[in-house]
Amino acid sequence: MTDWDGADYQRRIETCLAGKDPHGEAAFVLRYAPRTVLDAGCGTGRVAIELTNRGVEVVGADVNGSMLAVARDLAPHLDWVESDLVDLDLGRTFDVVVMAGNVPLFTAPDGRARLVAGCARHVAADGVLIAGFSLGKDYTLEQYDADCAAAGLDLHERYATWARDPFEDADYAVSIHRPRT
Repeated sequence: MTDWDGADYQRRIETCLAGKDPHGEAAFVLRYAPRTVLDAGCGTGRVAIELTNRGVEVVGADVNGSMLAVARDLAPHLDWVESDLVDLDLGRTFDVVVMAGNVPLFTAPDGRARLVAGCARHVAADGVLIAGFSLGKDYTLEQYDADCAAAGLDLHERYATWARDPFEDADYAVSIHRPRT
């Protein structure tokens, strides 16, 4: 995703979401009552900005400088970090780490386990990792769950949508993993 143009992406998202609720991911995250959130793969900041507007302390991280430039223009008061999530080390943990918008699918197959581990190291002991991505691509739920398990996380819940529709042979999954106790 490093070669994407942030301004073009933002225009396409705004067009795609016109007339729809653009904050389903934020509403989903808020059900976990977080004080702090890491928006991992934040893109232009839509989820991070909405969570901040609802009183949550958020750090947005993305590898794409163009996307972050748009995020910084939209919300200069937020903490935006340019980093590959594989290498990200903020020296702290969060109540929720969220990967919305197919983040694992924008990562090279040989880097996905490291992506998950990079996110997992930022999940607080009583926190959650939430990831939503399309299925039927080249990353299965079995692979994702195995990567989470290798990073010390166990599956807690899974839904077919950000609206919490039951997961039954869906083409999209929203998975919630918790640190192993």
